Amino acid sequence: MRFDVSQGAQYSTLSPNLAVGDSEPDRNLALELVRVTEAAAIAGGHWVGFGDKNAADGAAVDAMRSLISTVSFNGVVVIGEGEKDEAPMLYNGEHVGDGTGALCDVAVDPIDGTRLTALGINNALAVLAVAERGTMFDPSAVFYMEKLVTGPEAADMVDLRLPVKQNLHLIAKAKGKKINQLNVMILERDRHRPLVQEIRDAGARTRMLMDGDVAGGIAAAREGTDVDALMGIGGTPEGIITACAIKTLGGVIQGRLWPTSDDEKQKAIDAGHDLDRVMSTNDLVTSDNCYFAATGITDGDLLRGVRYKKDQVLTQSIVMRSKSGTIRVVEGEHQAHKWESYARSN
Repeated sequence: MRFDVSQGAQYSTLSPNLAVGDSEPDRNLALELVRVTEAAAIAGGHWVGFGDKNAADGAAVDAMRSLISTVSFNGVVVIGEGEKDEAPMLYNGEHVGDGTGALCDVAVDPIDGTRLTALGINNALAVLAVAERGTMFDPSAVFYMEKLVTGPEAADMVDLRLPVKQNLHLIAKAKGKKINQLNVMILERDRHRPLVQEIRDAGARTRMLMDGDVAGGIAAAREGTDVDALMGIGGTPEGIITACAIKTLGGVIQGRLWPTSDDEKQKAIDAGHDLDRVMSTNDLVTSDNCYFAATGITDGDLLRGVRYKKDQVLTQSIVMRSKSGTIRVVEGEHQAHKWESYARSN
């Protein structure tokens, strides 16, 4: 069939669900964000296995801050490296981007897994998430939360308030698996010993993470990773970053704030938080137009780490946009001599 353009016929029309207004972050932002995480990963990659997590983090922060200043948006860091007096770069409340375009909340983690980077262990990532201004949950009251993450099949069935064994049976049923075929990711912490025992007593397998539960959470929601769920207590900021990715992937993250002291508990109550409330993906990030970008620093369940080939630095990244549901895996080939300013001096 041929369309007569002279009569005003259109070859295609953008779905209203995909359209964005002038004040919203548009689809071009996704690939700009990948440039930022690539830079952080390349800078941090030079410190893999050198045993100095602070140097690795400093290098990645410097690189991320340099590149994010060129991105066309008006961002405010709501999840950063700490308060201004504690973190000279990428601190909470810092304005980032070139100041033009949409107003955005920004969550940065130049290295999710600094210890993993220092020791050369899997699953270190450079991570960045962006959503419309005012749509990310403020994590400042309580640093930790209890989490449950799983993929789309079981998203409407699980409930953090249920016993662990019951949730595992629901996940197994939804995925058409036997419970002894499930893999559950969990941070290797003393506080998780009872949880690990519950998972094993239920018949499921555990896969321990030294650090980096952003990678673990996304692996639990992403198809093809052989990870069926993430459980346990981890950082609230990492939970919000993970929620930005799950907005695109499908699946669910559920979280309940977990104060570590009476002072923190009172601070949360004073801020109006219900400590018994189970928050879901849409509570952690209310926007339906958000972005997630990550670049591997070390090899992991989600991405391949930074690699070197003569005069090339090779990166692998993932970028997601919830508005369109698009997921891109980006292979980068960078000329090493053009990135010498990010290399170690020794």
